[in-house]
Amino acid sequence: MAVESHRRGVFAWPEFAAALSAELLAAGAGQDGDDYYEHWLTALEKLLAAKAAIPEAERLTRYAAWDAAAKATPHGEPIVLGRGAKAS
Repeated sequence: MAVESHRRGVFAWPEFAAALSAELLAAGAGQDGDDYYEHWLTALEKLLAAKAAIPEAERLTRYAAWDAAAKATPHGEPIVLGRGAKAS
């Protein structure tokens, strides 16, 4: 997502590198690297929010859909968007 957002001109790569660096520095020097992806994702989320790349209501809707799908997915299976969605 970060690479595609950069490719589409949402942000310059140095902006993302700075955002990721800030997240890693905020975590402290004692980190063992196990949570690197979480810092990467947090940096991306914050940068996209700062750029208003997606309306907040849409972001929340997408977040809820992915969260529901992830929670409804048995361990080891691919997450399928829509799995776990409530029927209307």
